[in-house]
Amino acid sequence: MADDMPPSGCGPDERNAAKRSGNPEGFGEKNRPYHHPAKERRARPFEFFTRLNLTQLLGLKALNLTELLQHIRAVPGSSIYHHTHRFLQQHIYLSPEPPNDFAYWVTEVLGDERLGERLASIDTIQYSDIRSLRDKIASTLERYLEENPRGARKFADEGEEFHMMASMSFILSTGLKAGTLPEFATILETINVDSIYFHMFESRLKLHRPSNDFSVWLDRDMGLSQLAAEFARLDPYTQTLEGLRKSLLHILGKRRVQPHGHAE
Repeated sequence: MADDMPPSGCGPDERNAAKRSGNPEGFGEKNRPYHHPAKERRARPFEFFTRLNLTQLLGLKALNLTELLQHIRAVPGSSIYHHTHRFLQQHIYLSPEPPNDFAYWVTEVLGDERLGERLASIDTIQYSDIRSLRDKIASTLERYLEENPRGARKFADEGEEFHMMASMSFILSTGLKAGTLPEFATILETINVDSIYFHMFESRLKLHRPSNDFSVWLDRDMGLSQLAAEFARLDPYTQTLEGLRKSLLHILGKRRVQPHGHAE
């Protein structure tokens, strides 16, 4: 059973991506104050990557909670990732609800709203790797079945079984790099949302990083710990991808960082 992220079909391997994106150990100890002239400071450029995604059917399906639990314990990590992030990937402009496929199926197909609420309340952002997220989902199901043995007797109708799937990602460079904050804001303003998704969600879980790529670069390479912390405090799971872009640009705007071509 592998708890790694979907394999990259091309592009940098994980070690190069880790070096390129930042220090896996997280933010520096010093919380340096922000100085406006630093927005023109040149550091090691931030390279923007994007991703292509393919969905794979695993040939496994669940008719009830017992079978669902068995599959969650056995499938590769790329399957857990797919079923907890699919809605985020598909909803660019709309609110990303429900938060995961498991909660939706349990509520809408099995009609178990109580368990559905428990699964929906799992705060994905608290988990920095797929293994711990898998364990939380599985333990929630296990505890519920112990408290409510009859829950295992609810079966999905034919054609409404839960089909286990997995995500395979192909990581590609966009060819865009930013060495200053204005350059970073300029690219962030127009970059494809798949790039924002990769740097805010996928790389954090794939590389077991404590934060998103943007925050790590701001702290390690730009020396802007406070700004990095503001990015890190965002909860990307409560926003659409376009809303997340706006939130990131808003934080930069508060620091008087404007994309090139914009008046301050």
